[in-house]
Amino acid sequence: MNLNGRRESTNVDDRRRGGGKKIVGGGIGAIIIAVIVAYFTGGKEGAFQALTEGVQQQIAQRGEVATEGREFTAEEDSLAKFSKQILASTEDVWTKRFQEMGQEYECPKMVLYTGSVQTSCGNGSAAMGPFYCGGDQCVYIDLSFFQSMKKEIGATGEFSNAYVIAHEVGHHVQEQLGILGRAHQRMAQLSKEEANKVSVMIELQADFFAGVWGYYENKTFHSVSDREIAEAIKCAQLIGDNYLQQQAQGYVVPESFTHGTSEQRMRWFKLGLTTGNINLGDTFSKNYEDL
Repeated sequence: MNLNGRRESTNVDDRRRGGGKKIVGGGIGAIIIAVIVAYFTGGKEGAFQALTEGVQQQIAQRGEVATEGREFTAEEDSLAKFSKQILASTEDVWTKRFQEMGQEYECPKMVLYTGSVQTSCGNGSAAMGPFYCGGDQCVYIDLSFFQSMKKEIGATGEFSNAYVIAHEVGHHVQEQLGILGRAHQRMAQLSKEEANKVSVMIELQADFFAGVWGYYENKTFHSVSDREIAEAIKCAQLIGDNYLQQQAQGYVVPESFTHGTSEQRMRWFKLGLTTGNINLGDTFSKNYEDL
């Protein structure tokens, strides 16, 4: 992506020197388990903490490296700057979209951390990947995830990284519009299988919102190449529930899907990316089979 001269968001809380631990040795197995269970959770309080405990216990047994006081590498500094620039871009895009709807957009805060972090939704872990917590309206990112995403599942390109950030910001957009709260209330009244279907609706809409952001980002700055767009769409494929479950266990369990299939994630992301029309992203009004 061409972000030369672009501003960096100031809505950032950098906790990477806060004495956290960098988890190492997790490998693809740990990442797939974490992604299947809790990746792109939307920050549902209570459930968030319960879902992460098993992953954290497994990863803790694999070893840790202290990071307090160490110097960041050039790659880490570059990823931090990139993340701040993407967050700034989402701030500009969504402020304008909300103004068009006659509403005011309150920007989320991005928390950069290493290894583990305390949130209003419970304990967060690097093994989970980036996540959004509705309790404190923060996007949490351990920057090593972007390195792991490339190494472990083959997702490449800066726009793929931007898509991950924009997806989490998409959850914040849902929070601002009251969608996330209503969806979580609905989930609490349903069986696990039916609640999973609502979760898929939440995640696919966040993918759509990420695409809407990408549409306006590229329309304004022509910052994304066709190759990078293709890489980001491939990233959506690689984090589909069916793909990840097949890789992790050799078979899929559709009733356990919480984020959508590869085909669904690619389709909703592309819909937002090609139209920029926020009105087309109502995943909740469709029959589950038609998503």
